[in-house]
Amino acid sequence: MVLHVTKVTKAEVARGVWQQLVGYFFAHRESQMRAGQELGLTPGHMKTLFELDGVEGRSMGDLAVLLVCDASNVTWLVDRLEERGLVERRPHPRDRRVKSVVLTPEGVKTKALLIERLLTPPDDLVGLDRADLDSLRAAVELLPPHPPFWSPESEAAGG
Repeated sequence: MVLHVTKVTKAEVARGVWQQLVGYFFAHRESQMRAGQELGLTPGHMKTLFELDGVEGRSMGDLAVLLVCDASNVTWLVDRLEERGLVERRPHPRDRRVKSVVLTPEGVKTKALLIERLLTPPDDLVGLDRADLDSLRAAVELLPPHPPFWSPESEAAGG
């Protein structure tokens, strides 16, 4: 009897790891959406808040590109956020024909609260023992550096 050993390629292992990570995040999607819903935000509103700050602002066109949607959708999102007092439109600093969208102080507060809720780790992750958490952190730190989706330093700098 000949035993055939199939060798799993590095790319296949990476795909399996990625599939597990994506699956884990999708399994917790409901709690992430609930964090937004509790603040009266739709997923589109959440994405919009993440692209804005209280200093620089972005043009409506830039937001459409960043959110990968039509300008009319951005107008609708910004209108709803503006009605809630979370954003305001201002003249663009370099082109007065263009409107720039900026978070209001209330918008900055709401964004910070949303981020705080999203960064609260799920119970099953907190339930792991310290050695496993240290191993997970060490594995993630092997990945190439990337900008964090949010940090207090980036917010203070306007981004």
